[in-house]
Amino acid sequence: MTTELHLHHASSSLTTHEHIGFELGWDYAHHHVTPPAPYGQEPSSLRHGWLAGQATFGLRTLEPTKHVRKWLQLRLHAWLRGRSVELVQVTPHYLQQIDVSHCPITRAPLSSATLEGSDASIDRVRSDAGYAAGNLAVMSTKANHAKAAYGFRDALQFVKRIEDGQLGGLQGLSAEQWARVAVLCSLVEPLPHDEACTLPMLVLPPNRLRLFNPAQALQAFISQQLLAPGWSHRVTRLEDLLPGKAVKRAFQTFFHALLPRVLEASKGVDGIALRWAIEDAWRNPLALQRWTAFVSQLTAAQCEALVTRASAKKLGAVRVQQLSDSQATDGWNLATRGYVPHAVLRKRVPAPVRVPVQQMSLLH
Repeated sequence: MTTELHLHHASSSLTTHEHIGFELGWDYAHHHVTPPAPYGQEPSSLRHGWLAGQATFGLRTLEPTKHVRKWLQLRLHAWLRGRSVELVQVTPHYLQQIDVSHCPITRAPLSSATLEGSDASIDRVRSDAGYAAGNLAVMSTKANHAKAAYGFRDALQFVKRIEDGQLGGLQGLSAEQWARVAVLCSLVEPLPHDEACTLPMLVLPPNRLRLFNPAQALQAFISQQLLAPGWSHRVTRLEDLLPGKAVKRAFQTFFHALLPRVLEASKGVDGIALRWAIEDAWRNPLALQRWTAFVSQLTAAQCEALVTRASAKKLGAVRVQQLSDSQATDGWNLATRGYVPHAVLRKRVPAPVRVPVQQMSLLH
């Protein structure tokens, strides 16, 4: 007869924080990953979940891929700080989709597990929201730490102070790099339409980021045409969708100011270098001035409708997904500024976990 050990949870009532810790530990066990010290050794809901998971899964575990480990690490760091993580969409596969080779802020190649500022890290672009789909971007640890909880207007002030000579740099970032932080943050912060029309696209939106300002969505849609062959035909068809001769003329004037800068900077390059050439072309004052003159003739609703129609006609170099306001911030926990409401209690009355004696070594 096989002897069995029955494990029961000490309490049937867990706080939300304890519930999240238990589920995290369970997933560590499910992927056969040991939580880092001291979290796998010291008593906690995470350790309880890890032990229960080991007892349940035994050797029937899933492969701990690179992005699985990133997913577990992200959840651990969020749990320790009380930050919320939306787990329906934020999966290892999602993290793989948003992964990049270079930091969008410093443009330095990203490393992994070197404990240097070049290591890749996952940033909540909007700091008053949780780790949720549409709010995440991969950047260097250096840029992430510098950005911290600063937002669009903070970053703009840093740019101005550095350019005015008040600062030589701030948190290790130059004025040019802080300008990229400002634009990145602006993409997920609702702005007045008139203001959104004046911003340069110094950072093309990272994959899966949600754009809250229709003028910037149109700006990104047009800019990204230049990333793929066939852009001339697609831009011509996009122009046909514009309302009226005056708007079409203003678009042509803008595009003919932006295009030469891109072509000159992108000779013989592709991939990330082409992306940077497009971003840098937006630094040209004339191109930005003509963009503002063009897009200001459209309302926010017209910008949104234009992107929707162009996407439906498959004119985009990337796939566009339209979301309602509620869908766009689903799981962001804006009401609690991205924190988990710890006061909420959840009942957990699990069945006993049955552990054969011959698998007891997996618990250590």
